[in-house]
Parts: sequence; structure tokens; C-alpha cells
Amino acid sequence: MDKVIKCFGCGAIIQSENKKNIGYVPKNALEKDNILCKRCFQLKNYHQLQQANLTKDDYLRLISSIGDKDCLVVYMIDLFDFHGSMIQGIQRHVGYNDILVLANKRDVLPKSCNNIKIEHWIRRQLKEEGIKPLDVIITSAKKNMQLDRIYDEIQHYRKGRDVYVVGVTNVGKSTFINALLKHYASINDQNLITVSEYPGTTLNFIEIPLDKHTYLYDTPGIINDHQITHLLKLNELKQVIPQSELRPISFNLNSDQTLYFDGLARMDFVAGKQTRFINYFSKNLKIHRCKTSKADDLYNRHMTFQHEVDDMKTVSNFKKYDFHLSEKKIDIVISGLGFVTIHGHKGDHIIVYVPPRVNVLLREALI
Repeated sequence: MDKVIKCFGCGAIIQSENKKNIGYVPKNALEKDNILCKRCFQLKNYHQLQQANLTKDDYLRLISSIGDKDCLVVYMIDLFDFHGSMIQGIQRHVGYNDILVLANKRDVLPKSCNNIKIEHWIRRQLKEEGIKPLDVIITSAKKNMQLDRIYDEIQHYRKGRDVYVVGVTNVGKSTFINALLKHYASINDQNLITVSEYPGTTLNFIEIPLDKHTYLYDTPGIINDHQITHLLKLNELKQVIPQSELRPISFNLNSDQTLYFDGLARMDFVAGKQTRFINYFSKNLKIHRCKTSKADDLYNRHMTFQHEVDDMKTVSNFKKYDFHLSEKKIDIVISGLGFVTIHGHKGDHIIVYVPPRVNVLLREALI
């Protein structure tokens, strides 16, 4: 039987028969030691992404196979889009194996945030989701934050077992593994896992030796359809996904005023006392304030995204989320886009409009 060869960048099985299928490599390139498929080669060298034909069920099927093994699961969560990056039923999918939680993208949150308070907040959210981790480590894979501690805890908790790194698309798994490889294994840049801001870059398990008998596996990112990023064109993702520290933008709103987040979402302050709305979004995203009575007319005039998705071409197609607030400090979270922090008053009435597949939720304030 011919040996199965996998792409070093994304884990796809290498083939030379069909240029349109994942894993394609010209036959004359099969003799190299570490083979990159055409898709990874184009992404790495030309920043072009060829769409893959894997479905959400394909991803879940791969992840669920972890449940048949005795292993340590490193579960990565995005601090910027915490609830959008949660995998529903994660403990069930991985067979109730031990879980170590890495809360990634600390570099995106304001430096003034207290890490101890953030960790306590994370643990409360995980408890609500029924997740009981061995530990929670706040990190930034991009900045190598707490890399030595993570490495030591993985070695401690794995107890000679394989390690699987899991998380949703674009949470930073491959960036994290590449940081480990550079720091501990003297791997050069030519032999690193393919990393990009595009969802679904990793397509299969990527096997990396830990010792003679055990491995660390990078896994495909599960696609959460309720994140707004999955409705955007590839060139729009850079505007929505923050690449640097969030700079809060505040508006003092009176009732009957509206905030637009480019053409992606709308927030109406229907009724209540004047309230400060503190916005945490990518600095590349434009936020507009207007009177609610003029909001419908301003939608097309101010949106900068040229949407191909029918549900986003007109605000009349948007889904409505209706919230009546208490006096608690809360975040209104738009999955995949960002969040607005409000210390409201009892009876404040807010309506949020988003494309139909996108989730909006209230949560305890993170910042």
C-alpha cells in the first residue's frame, strides 16, 4: 500500500489527480521532504485562498474521533470573541478527556485589563457551559505570552499521552503550535503550519512528534455559523478581525439614537436615560451615530462592505434582538464582530439588528 503523505501546512492528504480537490500537488513536487499542497503554497506565498470543500459535519466528525483516544485536549478560546469561539458540547465531543484551556489573543484586549479578573471571568463562563478544565492559562500566541508555562503544563498534564489542540476557526491554534515549534524544536520558517486570518486553513490532523511514541496534533477549526465572519468576503475579514490592542470608542446616547457598525449591525437605543455605550471593535470598522428616525435611510449610504449575501444587502432583512436591561454592567456581544459595554439603568430598552444567522447575547461585562 502506498504511504499516505499529508500537507505539512494544513494536514490534507496529498494527491496529484485533481487540481480542484484539497491536497493537490503536481507530481514533480512529490519528492520534497516537507510537501505543501497548492492551496497552502498560494496562501503562504501569494495570500490567495482556494476554498476547501469540507463541511461543518466533516469538521465535527474529525474532532469527535478524539473521544476514542486517551489524550490531553488543549482547548483554545478567543478572548475577543469568547462565546463565538465556544464549541457546544466540547467535553462530549472529546470523550471527556482532560482539558487544558488556553484563552488566546490577550494582546487584543486593552493592556489596562487585570489578568486575574479576566481569569476569574473566564472560569465563571466555563462553569456556565459545564466545562471543568484542569487549568486556565491566558495567552497571546502571537506574542508568545506564557509560552514556558503552557509548555510545562502540557508536559505535566499529558502524562505520556498524545495532545490534541482544538478550537473554532481562526482562534489561533496553528499560530500557537508554530510558536512552540520555533521556541522548543528549532524549526525553520519553511516547515511551519499554514497560518492566516482565513477560516478553515487547517483541513486535517497535523501530526507533530513530542517524543518517540507520542504526538501533538493540530486539528481543523470547527466552523460556528453564528459568527458574522463566516458571512464576509475574504478581503473583508481584515477589517473585522482585530490585529492589535482594542481602543474603546465611547458614545453617550439618548433614547431614539442609533449606532451602525459599518453595514454589519445596528443598535437602537429605544428608551432610557442617557447612557454611555463603550464599543470594542476592530479599529478598521467604522461606527456611525445617527437619529433612529434616519437610520434606515443611512444604511446603504454609510456601509463600506459590498455584501454578496442577500441577508445583508438591506437592513430590512436583519434579525431583531430585543433587550430590556437592569442596572448591571453588561456586554452586548455580536458574535464574531465585537461587543458594547453598557452600565445601564433599569428599563433601558435596546434593539440590535444583525444578519439572520448571527448571534447576539448579553453577558457579564468582561472589561
